[in-house]
Amino acid sequence: MFDLPGLAPAKGGALPIRSTRMGHLVDALEVAYRVLGFEDATDGDEVFKALVIARIIEPTSKLDSLRVLDEAGVATLSYRTMARRLPSYATVEFRAGLAGACAARADLGPSALVLFDVSTLYFETDTGDGFREPGFSKERRLEPQITIGLLTDASGFPLMVNAFEGNKAETATMLPVIKEFQAAHGITAVTVVADAGMLSRSNRVALEQAGLTFILGAFVVGAVRDRPVAQGSP
Repeated sequence: MFDLPGLAPAKGGALPIRSTRMGHLVDALEVAYRVLGFEDATDGDEVFKALVIARIIEPTSKLDSLRVLDEAGVATLSYRTMARRLPSYATVEFRAGLAGACAARADLGPSALVLFDVSTLYFETDTGDGFREPGFSKERRLEPQITIGLLTDASGFPLMVNAFEGNKAETATMLPVIKEFQAAHGITAVTVVADAGMLSRSNRVALEQAGLTFILGAFVVGAVRDRPVAQGSP
């Protein structure tokens, strides 16, 4: 039997367990993180990587993510350290680095078929601040919220995530995202897939004027009800 300094069991007892680690899960997530290019895109930021891992293991608040990391056996961060780093993650440059890594992984060409949709996230407060504002809530909530727009490739792989004011109309979120995506990756031919609620008449006109095409889901009222059909610009 090996001598383990500091871990000698009580007479007749078992060795004490000082810590545990979800080794296989954490190691797999770290490999995926590197393969996606996030390690390079964030210059090896360990705090951001830990927050990503915590979010995948158990979606919860930023504060509670410290508990998730502790249970997973990942070196625990202090809340002060995390709070100090969060503003740097909200910058345009940081987000652009992550989006660039995603685009490189998607292997985009000069043309792209992309999917766009939005959702809302509400906050447990009664007061808006100009960004978090009451608006049309998919969860039928009255609290201030923000609108999140997600752009993916044809397979559903994420390319860009953008946040908008909670009272901004959904139809006003798509074109800024598409234009930013084109400018960032030099893509000229884009076909946008979205539901009918996203493609207002003004959006369709703007897409056609920009030389882009679209596919939208609509509902035919008639013999066959609630059957999605595809439509596109001429």
